[in-house]
Amino acid sequence: MGDQEIKHELIRLLKTIAPDTEPENLKPTDKIRQTLGIDSFDYLQFIVGCDDRFGVQTPEEDYGKIETLATLVAYIAARVK
Repeated sequence: MGDQEIKHELIRLLKTIAPDTEPENLKPTDKIRQTLGIDSFDYLQFIVGCDDRFGVQTPEEDYGKIETLATLVAYIAARVK
């Protein structure tokens, strides 16, 4: 699975979790939560959705490492089988 496909799926998931936002406008270095104005519960739902969609397990200690779209794409790409 390529980076663009991962990014597309992440944007789709974000739109599902936070329908009033515009995740397609995220720049690679934007912090997802702050830029979209989503709360920690919605962000947790997003991470769980990512885990389900991509078949990965994101430990809680990694949440702080995946704040931007670019880092999340790279994180998932490194773990997708």
